[in-house]
Amino acid sequence: MISIRCKGYTFIELTVVIFLIGLTLALTVPKFRYAMLTDDLKATVRRMVATVRTLRNEAIREQEIYTLHFDLESNRFWMESGDMTDEGRELAYEKAFQLPQGVRILDVWSRARGKKADGEATVHFTKKGYIEQSAIHLAADDGREFSLVLSPFLGKVKVFEKYVEYE
Repeated sequence: MISIRCKGYTFIELTVVIFLIGLTLALTVPKFRYAMLTDDLKATVRRMVATVRTLRNEAIREQEIYTLHFDLESNRFWMESGDMTDEGRELAYEKAFQLPQGVRILDVWSRARGKKADGEATVHFTKKGYIEQSAIHLAADDGREFSLVLSPFLGKVKVFEKYVEYE
């Protein structure tokens, strides 16, 4: 008599392993996703980069001068165009983007005006899409800092995960 012994896994063993892998993923993926998508500092950086790109494109398309305003005391920013009325400016200020709790604007540096750490700071966009050479410094309460460096001619924004000093 010949005895044939097959080696392998049973259906129950495979089912248990697949269940454990699924359970592990179900418990870890939401936390990972939450950490990646809800980091307020990174979300603010992404929003500012998008705002700068939008303003530059609008300035070229509309052939209008645009200004990005920063209220460094209340951690808000908003945009204005050169053809806005006083009521439009007031409305833009009222609808300013409020930075999330725990994120703040440290300062705004521009070649023309130097570093501004309190009050109001501005960055100008010309009709041809040139951006005033500037750097925007952001920080979180946990000590992390980001610098957004605006390139005057290319309209690009370089993002550094540290404070980049300009003189």
